[in-house]
Amino acid sequence: MNINEEIARLRDLLPASWRMYTAIKSKPEQPELISSLAILPWQKGAQININFRLWRQLPESHRDMLLLHEISWRQKTKWLQTGAYQGIAAAAAIGGIVEAVQGDVTGIAIAFLLGTIGINQILRTNKSSQVQVLADNEAIEIAQKRGYTEVEAARAMLDAIPAAAKLAGRNTPEFTELIRCQNLRAIAGLSKTTIPDDTINDV
Repeated sequence: MNINEEIARLRDLLPASWRMYTAIKSKPEQPELISSLAILPWQKGAQININFRLWRQLPESHRDMLLLHEISWRQKTKWLQTGAYQGIAAAAAIGGIVEAVQGDVTGIAIAFLLGTIGINQILRTNKSSQVQVLADNEAIEIAQKRGYTEVEAARAMLDAIPAAAKLAGRNTPEFTELIRCQNLRAIAGLSKTTIPDDTINDV
């Protein structure tokens, strides 16, 4: 596999809005097949890191779906998206600045505590099964615009999840991966059991 050619192919897979702000880098030293960095408030896009030594061991359809999921997940977990916990963190930061100017030690401590709670909840939400499942669903929608059927895309993702885990040295699936796989089985027509919203809301 030519790494530059594969990166170019993967970039062509992306929607234009993602392509502009996504960097795909070779990271042969990382143990994971694919990883990414959080999109910080001052950043517009994601950096995707791929271990191409492991990457080349997967079929093209698996590679496509793993990339689409990773970017979709990062786009859904931007720090500046509106939400209750983002509001708490922002209010705490502003309050902390005001209290610092006034020299109120108690106020600073309360603002710091609220900020910590808000940030921790944002991090937990970003890693939740619900967000991961939504990222899978969006990846499948994008794949359909690139020639996949819904069933083909769902089955490719379903097979890619355990394959990527095995290449990373894990034989036991994580809870989030089990939830994702059950959702994908339902989409692929392999199971009639769907995942209720209250089941995947594990924040």
